[in-house]
Amino acid sequence: MTPEPRNTPQQGVAAGSAPHDSASTSAHASASSSSTASPTPPASVNPEGGPMDAWPTGRLLSTASRLVEHAWAEALESHGLTHAGLIVLHFLSTGPASQIELARRARVQTQTMSRTLDRLERDGYVERSADASDRRRHVVVITPEGADAFRRAHDLEATIFPELPQHDVLREALLQLIAATETRRWGDLDD
Repeated sequence: MTPEPRNTPQQGVAAGSAPHDSASTSAHASASSSSTASPTPPASVNPEGGPMDAWPTGRLLSTASRLVEHAWAEALESHGLTHAGLIVLHFLSTGPASQIELARRARVQTQTMSRTLDRLERDGYVERSADASDRRRHVVVITPEGADAFRRAHDLEATIFPELPQHDVLREALLQLIAATETRRWGDLDD
């Protein structure tokens, strides 16, 4: 059984919506029951029939995360990129880095980063070369093609995601949530 959600101001901010309002829920329920022509439920209604505003914040975040991830994956694929590749191009847009440094910053294993770099290198978006001062270390640089792909992908966010009220407040809440939980998972990181 799911525990009762806590009604806190942070919950409304993190979920990107106003705190629960029973008057609006009642109005929504009567409006949706009188309309039988709509084949899909409104965004605020769970496909199983229950109101999403009763879901715990973690479930809302998980659902939003999956929807965003799918939208990103489809849009990036149309530009020949993956989400992992976009992250690497973002890091390299500020300058060269080693494969180990990229893995640390992306919070993945070096083997995972190696596969991502293999694909980016095959597609002409990055180049790897041995470090002149330490031949065991590989330096990764973004190519002009990679910089162009990064610019195009970066512009996708405005076209994929809807305009949200209080975008900056939601963004700040997400950054706080990540900062509060990432240390338990990955330890103390600088960035």
